[in-house]
Amino acid sequence: MIKWEDKYLLGIDIIDEQHKELFRIAGEAFDLLKNEFYLDKYDHVVKIIEELKDYAVYHFKTEEEYMFKNNYKKYFSHKIIHDEFLEEVKKINLDDMDENQDEYLLSIINFVVDWIVEHILGTDKLYVSEESPA
Repeated sequence: MIKWEDKYLLGIDIIDEQHKELFRIAGEAFDLLKNEFYLDKYDHVVKIIEELKDYAVYHFKTEEEYMFKNNYKKYFSHKIIHDEFLEEVKKINLDDMDENQDEYLLSIINFVVDWIVEHILGTDKLYVSEESPA
C-alpha cells in the first residue's frame, strides 16, 4: 500500500496536511481490504467512499482557493481535473460490490491511490513551481 513520503510535499502546509489525510483515507480502505474478520464489508466501504467524497470536496475547495488567490494561470483546467475526479467517485456503483467485495474495493483503492499520486506529483507540483507572487 502507498504511504506518505516527503516527495509528495508541496511546501504549502495546509495542502500538504490535506494530502496526508487523503493518504490516510486510502490506507483505511486498504486496511479494510486486508481485514479478514469482516465477512460483509459493504457498510464499511460505503462509509469510506462517503468520507473520500466529502474530504475531496473540502480539499479541492482549499486548493482551488489557493490557486485563485495566487493567480495561477491554469486554475480552470486544474479545477476541471478536480471535478472529473469527483464525477468518477460519484459513479462508484456499490451494487457491483456484492459479488466480490474485496476485488471491488481493491479496484476503488487502485483508482484513488493512482489518481492522488499522479495528481500530486504531476498536476499539483505545477502550481507550486509556476505560482505567481501573491
